[in-house]
Amino acid sequence: MQIQLKEQIDMTNEVTPDKIKWIAGVDLAYWNRDDTEYAVCCIVVIDYHTKDVVEKKYFIDKVDIPYIPGCLAFRELPLFLKTKELLQESPDVYVFDGNGYLHPRHMGIATHAGIIMNKPSMGIAKSYYKIDDVDYVMPQNEMFAFEDIIVKDEIYGRVVRTQKNVKPIFLSIGNKMDLQTAMEITRHMVTRESHIPMPTRYADIMTHEVRREYR
Repeated sequence: MQIQLKEQIDMTNEVTPDKIKWIAGVDLAYWNRDDTEYAVCCIVVIDYHTKDVVEKKYFIDKVDIPYIPGCLAFRELPLFLKTKELLQESPDVYVFDGNGYLHPRHMGIATHAGIIMNKPSMGIAKSYYKIDDVDYVMPQNEMFAFEDIIVKDEIYGRVVRTQKNVKPIFLSIGNKMDLQTAMEITRHMVTRESHIPMPTRYADIMTHEVRREYR
């Protein structure tokens, strides 16, 4: 399925940063109870220009699909789509806590979901998913310094240091977006509070809150 969907990846921009109204951050968290695995998917919608939170939704369900490296989307996509149905607003861009094009078959959760939704999407991961034993080059210790991640002469993504003296993040496109636009969005959504851009940072915080309540 990933190989088939790969042919549908669209790297042209459907929306430019100045035309974005709502941007959504997506993250999931897992826990076990009574030998059953559960997960919560949280979506936080933010006004791109004012950076105010306009909507927050979550959905909890059992998880039957095991974790398989490179196939995380099959495990997370069903919960994401159910959570997305709860939204009243229609985000222009979805930002996933995970990878998109930075994947052995270019089919991380951000790309897989972007194709299924037919919406612009991008991925921001906190850890590096090594492909073909290729390491990344650490960016200089300056705000928004970056290095492209190149595998077999192809740019898979970008390692970005969003602030000085912080760990880098790993940026990749999902769908209907090019890497430069994803970089512009990332720069716009980083605040002094955190080196993680607001959409996925807020979604991550929300997943921990919900998991703590239900676990």
